[in-house]
Amino acid sequence: MTCYFSELRYKEIIDVHTGFRLGYVCDVELDDKEGCIAALIAPGRPRFFGLLGREDDYILPWETIVKVGSDIILVEIKGEYRRRKRSNRLF
Repeated sequence: MTCYFSELRYKEIIDVHTGFRLGYVCDVELDDKEGCIAALIAPGRPRFFGLLGREDDYILPWETIVKVGSDIILVEIKGEYRRRKRSNRLF
């Protein structure tokens, strides 16, 4: 199956253990040495209807992905989700 990044952005990420909806793919981390995707990134939830910003982004390593379907991505997370603030740097 061939999948483009533009198609990944419209896929929802769901944890198979809890059924928790993490959101949609907003970015990817690339491993420049291996030339592959290292992790998918989903934006954190908005705080107070988005007026107070967002929570930290979810970082989902490629190893946690169980299945990539036509409209969802199933992930299996053991323990807590890795989170991180988004960097607004251009380079």
